[in-house]
Amino acid sequence: MIFTYLLLFIPLSAGLEYFDASPLWVFASAAAAIVPLAEWIRRATEEMAERVGPAIGGLLNVSFGNAAELTLALFVLYSGKPSVVKATITGSIIGNSLFGLGIAILIGSWKRPKQTFHRARAGLLGSLLILSVIALLIPALFDYTERGLLATAGAEMLDERLSLGVSALLILVYAANLTYTLVTRRDVFTIEEKRERPTWSFLTSLAILFGATAMVAWEAYLVSGTLEATAGALNLSEFFLGIIVLPLVGNAAEFFVAFSFARQNRMGLVMSIAVGSSIQVALLMAPLLVLISYVLGRPMNLVFSNPLELVAIAAAAFAVNSIAQDGETTWFEGVLLIAVYALLAMTFFFVTV
Repeated sequence: MIFTYLLLFIPLSAGLEYFDASPLWVFASAAAAIVPLAEWIRRATEEMAERVGPAIGGLLNVSFGNAAELTLALFVLYSGKPSVVKATITGSIIGNSLFGLGIAILIGSWKRPKQTFHRARAGLLGSLLILSVIALLIPALFDYTERGLLATAGAEMLDERLSLGVSALLILVYAANLTYTLVTRRDVFTIEEKRERPTWSFLTSLAILFGATAMVAWEAYLVSGTLEATAGALNLSEFFLGIIVLPLVGNAAEFFVAFSFARQNRMGLVMSIAVGSSIQVALLMAPLLVLISYVLGRPMNLVFSNPLELVAIAAAAFAVNSIAQDGETTWFEGVLLIAVYALLAMTFFFVTV
């Protein structure tokens, strides 16, 4: 399997770092090493979830589902680059819901006229994605009003307080969503699941989970430390690396899982993985980063200073909701999602700040 071979990048990245190789090669090898580690975290989490039941399993998926992305974002944040972290949040949302879902639809539609999924689940995911847009838009509009129009003294402090309040509320909404999905409407939202018997013991899964998480932390440290030099070597902005490259690295394992389910004609699970991951980033990971940033002494707010980021998130939400309305997908809808992502990526490539 491809993930097994990619594990070779772990010792390679360590060796390149030890021998002071070019930052570009360290960045590339460390980024590649995160991909298989994210897959091991995902698999260990699923193995444990099969043993402890859907409720606790759901909590495990929430806790470790975006472990690679969260760890990478934390190291970038600690290195003093909150704008890159916000770009990573935007990139994860649009990468999952546009690029990942679009490719999965194309793969799943091969030799099939269309694929179907449960509209109730897709409708909830679409509603949560709209909420994510609103939640991320309000702090930016507030900042523009207080700092730009009214020139209010202490506007930055107000931004931070609002961001903390919004973050706490979003985490509560995500907890409510988890309860609704796993308890209230469990009969509807688990209809497509095909449970498999676990192949690892609980202790093996636990050891792999924490071991892989620790290794992700190390590789994320290498990526964050070489980010600026890599951007200079490739003549790219750190913003572009944060919004396009890093999210694709952090989500690569989820992409491959979604592609596999798409070929099995399980589009409901594909929607849950692709769109659900975007929602988890917006409603859980982003608020957690805001709260943790104060613990790290690197305060970060939810104000996206570049309006293109908010436009991108809104475009992703609009595109996904348009496709999810009828409960079916076709290959052309996959093309449309990828086209939207390509347009956004092209725009971000030319961003100069």
